[in-house]
Amino acid sequence: MKVSKRVAELKKKLDKNKTYTIEEAVKLLKELSSVKFTESLDCAIKLGVNPKHADQMVRGTVSLPHGTGKEVKVLVLAKGALAEEALAAGADYAGFEEYIEKIKSGWTDIDVIIAAPDVMAEVGKLGRVLGPKGLMPNPKSGTVTKDVAKAVKEVKAGKIEFRVDKNGIVHVSLGKLSFDDNALVENAREFLKTILKLKPASAKGQYVKGIYLSSTMGPGLKLNSDEVLASLKK
Repeated sequence: MKVSKRVAELKKKLDKNKTYTIEEAVKLLKELSSVKFTESLDCAIKLGVNPKHADQMVRGTVSLPHGTGKEVKVLVLAKGALAEEALAAGADYAGFEEYIEKIKSGWTDIDVIIAAPDVMAEVGKLGRVLGPKGLMPNPKSGTVTKDVAKAVKEVKAGKIEFRVDKNGIVHVSLGKLSFDDNALVENAREFLKTILKLKPASAKGQYVKGIYLSSTMGPGLKLNSDEVLASLKK
């Protein structure tokens, strides 16, 4: 595969055999960024789990201390007073019947859907539309709740949801490269601490097999997993 001149130049600056601390990787990715837009800092972590087994499915949420830097569009599916509370808390859209119909017609121009428990019977029928897009509300991720106002504020402040894919990898975005170095490091540490807490009891052997940081258009840098994991326990 032919690589662009930009990518070829990036590869010249990298040592394939080197592993990095979080701090070193963040600094280098910033130095290597050469595109005309603000890239995000992305993390991919390979886990020693088999997602085919329900008791080894790693999924959860984490509130990044410094947010993601992205404007998140939130829809709250609720009726009456709860819908009003959601709008007051900062939801972009809130209501029930009209949004159910819009979703049935294919509308999914939103990033997160929060639902009140009493409407889930109807929302569940939208699984074929919402499921593949990762938009189906779920109690485990805090997106099915009576306290819709709190849920909206958390999502707007930087709470993200993640789940391991079929290959045992979790992908997340940890903020914009324009953030201060320390902010990105703290976001990364908070995410990795959460992953460690979610280790399934049934998972055997090495749990964290590899951690990589990259920018949107940049190279993936392998972290020194042992060193990083040890630092998280301090």
